[in-house]
Amino acid sequence: MKKSTFLHLRIPFSFFLLPVFMLALAVSNEINFRDSFLAFFILHFLVYPASNGYNSYFDKDEKSIGGLKNPPKTTKELYYISLLLDSIALLLALTISLEFTVMIFVYGAISKAYSHPNIRLKKHAVIGWLSAGVFQGYFTFLMSFLAINETLIAETWNWSIQMPGILSSLLLLGSYPMTQIYQHDEDEKRGDITISLKLGVLGTFHFTSIAFLISSAGFVYYFMNYHSMTEAVAFLIFMAPVLFYFTFWYLRARNDSANADFESTMRLNLISSLMLNGFFVFLWLS
Repeated sequence: MKKSTFLHLRIPFSFFLLPVFMLALAVSNEINFRDSFLAFFILHFLVYPASNGYNSYFDKDEKSIGGLKNPPKTTKELYYISLLLDSIALLLALTISLEFTVMIFVYGAISKAYSHPNIRLKKHAVIGWLSAGVFQGYFTFLMSFLAINETLIAETWNWSIQMPGILSSLLLLGSYPMTQIYQHDEDEKRGDITISLKLGVLGTFHFTSIAFLISSAGFVYYFMNYHSMTEAVAFLIFMAPVLFYFTFWYLRARNDSANADFESTMRLNLISSLMLNGFFVFLWLS
């Protein structure tokens, strides 16, 4: 495998998507540890890298992208490796359940539609935003929950399971535009009218702050009703560093939009992922 291919898989970037799986684990009561570990591996070491590689192959970015400050040129090998990883993911998913396998296939298909030039959901602001938020949030939560609990989708239609899945999507729908905030020039040049490009730099910050407030209130309500006041307060404490950094970054970007850069975006992603993963580990243990 060429070095450029491996770099474009952006395996460490999967850490930023780990909170959805950790939430599903934290709210599970009957954990199948074998299937849980396998689902974790399939998602974070096969499906997400395949999606990253496929996206990189068709985008051919020349400037910074998520997880890569200076992306190297892509080759056809990246395309084939992405398809290979997806195929391995489907074969391994069959050892968990048919429903989980179908959902992995659907996730892969949507991820390809997001990038492929013949469809390219990415170039449509609202559709691209919704597809990323729903499938990386609610949909991923649900398929993770199926694998972790060795259950069927028909058994998940109760509010105690549906609510955290919906809230994970709300959180992602708010944070996703922030991952695009430093790519406006390149997206516009390529014809990708992202939601962040539509909102503008400061508009993206304002939109994310409102979405963060709504989703945080939803999580507090959920923890108070389905867990305890302790978990609700702990959630707010874990989220405090994210809020502090976000406010600090907003003030810098307000003074100079050039501060809405790659490094700051990755720093926000890292802080929020660390805090969310830390909280969900706490919730699971408690």
